[in-house]
Amino acid sequence: MSNQHVKWLFLIVLALIWGSSFILIKRGLIGLTPLQLGAARITFSSVFLLIIGFGSLRDIRHYQWMYIALTSLFGTFIPAFLFAIAQTQISSSVSSILNSLTPLNTLLIGVVAFGLTFKRAQIIGVLIGLAGTLLLIINGMLSHPNQNYSYTLLVLIASLCYATNVNLIKKHLSDVRPLSITTGNFLVMLVPAASILFATSIHDHLGEIKIQNALFFVMILGVVGTGLANILFYKLIQISSPVFATSVTYLIPVVATIWGLYDGEFLSAVQGIGALIILTGVYLSSKK
Repeated sequence: MSNQHVKWLFLIVLALIWGSSFILIKRGLIGLTPLQLGAARITFSSVFLLIIGFGSLRDIRHYQWMYIALTSLFGTFIPAFLFAIAQTQISSSVSSILNSLTPLNTLLIGVVAFGLTFKRAQIIGVLIGLAGTLLLIINGMLSHPNQNYSYTLLVLIASLCYATNVNLIKKHLSDVRPLSITTGNFLVMLVPAASILFATSIHDHLGEIKIQNALFFVMILGVVGTGLANILFYKLIQISSPVFATSVTYLIPVVATIWGLYDGEFLSAVQGIGALIILTGVYLSSKK
């Protein structure tokens, strides 16, 4: 199968996996705090990846470990906690829609920090995407005054982290196997994440059914939604471009919204319009 076909296959599979991640976060928050959820997610992913990929660490050169550490920070560690905290105040559907700004942010960071060139349509796309985001946030604040929509800023920060991660991988780690990158990332994060999880005293409540159920959903999130998905994603970055790889976030809101509607969430007409505006902006910003 050619790279052209493989990259589209990876894109669809990642959309299904990551689109389902938001409902798994929601389920995990029923029994865990955001701090516990983020730390458990990384810990489960780390153990799984070290089991299947420990031998691949020898492929990472000494000077590349600095970039491995940076990509672990921006690609997983910070966003894992930001999304968990944000979804205590905003719905999984809205969270996934705001995450679709990642390709737009990838372009902006690529231009500012990595010397990418851009066209007028891309700048227009940036402005349209920002307008859609503001509409979504303002409508949410008016429609749900009981929710704290300032938490949407956490999703936007997470999106900027993802965008930084993608540019770093494309520029500095393109010659490293995806399994090696992913395993190296989680090796770096294992001790900090496990330490945070232990500090929350979760071990004192492991006998509670609510905690066990939450950890089950987080285990799926960590192994499939983080571990396996990151391997696919890093391979996608290497065989395509940073902006194409992050265009998976066009499809994530579709999957996440279907899950959200199934779970009883409500998406207003104005929020739907805001989502379409964001996706239009992202499309324009992603054009070569």
